[in-house]
Amino acid sequence: MAKKTPYEMVPQLGKLRDDVLFGDVWEQPELTKRDRSLVTISVLTALYRTDELKGHMKRALDNGVTQDEIRGMITHLAFYAGWPTAVNAGRIAAEVFEDD
Repeated sequence: MAKKTPYEMVPQLGKLRDDVLFGDVWEQPELTKRDRSLVTISVLTALYRTDELKGHMKRALDNGVTQDEIRGMITHLAFYAGWPTAVNAGRIAAEVFEDD
């Protein structure tokens, strides 16, 4: 039997993600989706949120962020969020870029 996802275990999380986060917040006009992606992967990098970072890096590439911009973000955050968080983001980027 397959392990349940968090959204299957707590369906309200999936509803809030779909309806509020991606249905409303990501659609606000003040920032482009590209800009939102840069902000999101920066925060996820700084907070060492490995699982979420992978999906959002893929989304960032789909939203027009380049691999070089992600590399630059990782280097920049190494000095503000810590070396281990940047190295972790580098590992994730290597996986994501390999798949791309």
